[in-house]
Amino acid sequence: QKKLDVMSNDMMINALINSGVCSVLVSEENEEPIIVPKEKAGKFCVAFDPLDGSSNIDCNVSTGTIFSVYEKSPGTDGTVNDLLKSGAHCLCAGYCVYSSAVELVFTFRGGSVEGFCLDPTIGEFVHTRYKMQFPQDGGKKIFSCNEGNYNYWDKPIQDAVQVFKSGEKPYSARYVG
Repeated sequence: QKKLDVMSNDMMINALINSGVCSVLVSEENEEPIIVPKEKAGKFCVAFDPLDGSSNIDCNVSTGTIFSVYEKSPGTDGTVNDLLKSGAHCLCAGYCVYSSAVELVFTFRGGSVEGFCLDPTIGEFVHTRYKMQFPQDGGKKIFSCNEGNYNYWDKPIQDAVQVFKSGEKPYSARYVG
């Protein structure tokens, strides 16, 4: 773990514990779940990666925070099993990207995907992208993978990448990592 990973994890955990609304926290940086003390516990269980992409920070690549929120089971104090459910039970999920701009994208169960951009002049997120969707035609044809691991992939994955690279209309490749 890098110092920045540890610091961002500590800040995220501290903020969530002291929010008074969480009962269980699961971080990509911790081996074990964090059970919030009862006097500070609420009804939500949160899984997160506090600083995804930090290993690429020296390449000037964007980093971000990824999160998903579930509700603890009724009549319980909350356990890690409250997070080990189907995505259909997820109340809210999203990410925040830290780059030349800071963007927050999230959705609530059954709702649309909304995007916000941090306006540093007012210190607030401004709603900039409404009801985000994939383009009907699939959008740009881009694939991204670490081809250094090609020999470790299953044959169907290897075959798919070959199609992306040499099909009738080859995809563009983008990868940083």
